[in-house]
Amino acid sequence: MNVRYRVELSQAERNELTAMLGGGKHAARKLKRAQILLAADRGRRDEEIAQTVRVSLSTVGRIKRRFVEGNLERALSEEPRPGAERKLTGKEEALLVATACARPPAGRKRWTLTLLADAMVKLTDHDSLSGETVRRRLVENDLKPWRRDMWCIPHVDGEYVARMEDVLDLYAEPPDRQRPLVCFDETPVQLIGEVRLPIPPEPGRPERYDYEYRRNGTVNLFVAFDPHRGWRNVKLTQRRAAADYAHCLRELVDVHYPDAACIRLVQDNLSTHTAGALYQAFAPAEARRILRRIEFHYTPKHASWLNMVECEISVLQRQCLGRRIDDPKKLAKHIAAWQRARNKSKARIKWMFTTDKARAKLGRAYPVQPKDSKSM
Repeated sequence: MNVRYRVELSQAERNELTAMLGGGKHAARKLKRAQILLAADRGRRDEEIAQTVRVSLSTVGRIKRRFVEGNLERALSEEPRPGAERKLTGKEEALLVATACARPPAGRKRWTLTLLADAMVKLTDHDSLSGETVRRRLVENDLKPWRRDMWCIPHVDGEYVARMEDVLDLYAEPPDRQRPLVCFDETPVQLIGEVRLPIPPEPGRPERYDYEYRRNGTVNLFVAFDPHRGWRNVKLTQRRAAADYAHCLRELVDVHYPDAACIRLVQDNLSTHTAGALYQAFAPAEARRILRRIEFHYTPKHASWLNMVECEISVLQRQCLGRRIDDPKKLAKHIAAWQRARNKSKARIKWMFTTDKARAKLGRAYPVQPKDSKSM
């Protein structure tokens, strides 16, 4: 079948198709066409290509014919069916995009394809429109109004930039044993117990557990992470009050870094993360003794992702805490085992974001500098 349509790609075309399959944002149909052309270029039979790519034989033949009679761009692109006209004109398509970007109807959480199709019928002269027609036009405009992403939108001002660059410059400095870098944060953990015992896994059957569970309260984890040493320490407490925070700092100073002249501490803007917390927990002389050996560095507000310990807490959640644990002692035992193994391997974080990259990528978000005005 289609023997006369022989696909012979140039090296540049092979590189383009390989790069397309290797990453980036492309339509699924376009990726299948790229797979067909690369397989045909290697001399695979049409039947074998159809089975591997999971398309029909006619599709394989059609893509090969488009390439031989046209070019690579034609083979990869969508071709309208003969005689089929677009149901929406350019103005109607622009109206559809504007409608999809507007607020949904009253009482509805978001736009759906059916709602958009009904809205377009009311706004245009069409008697009816299918949801598939609406979907195709939206996909062409890279728009999916039924999806929402949660994102933190900070107010970027001079204070934001100053704190961000302070932390990034700190990360870029070489290790200093006399002035170690420690990233600090906390996270709550809910204690969850089983109502019914899970059934262990067997060959051909995964572990099964009951949807019902028992809440046994919450605890707090204070996490300290030294990115240069690949060292972390997790302390379990019943609360995250100012006194608990103060005792963690004293432990850092007296137990974990007794010989350090100054600990440079990176943390977020939680209300308890202040020097005043130590005065609430200790006598003034003791609080001042601890503070003399700590240098605070704060991340910008709504930018705690700049704190490396956030990455470490994420690893802790995935590797250790992503299960039901109902008892604080059992939780502490599991965390201690995880901590020992990770400290033994000296696992580090490969931090790639720098001050130069921040200025390049977030340049538009930086405050605009006023132009120098000449005095009269």
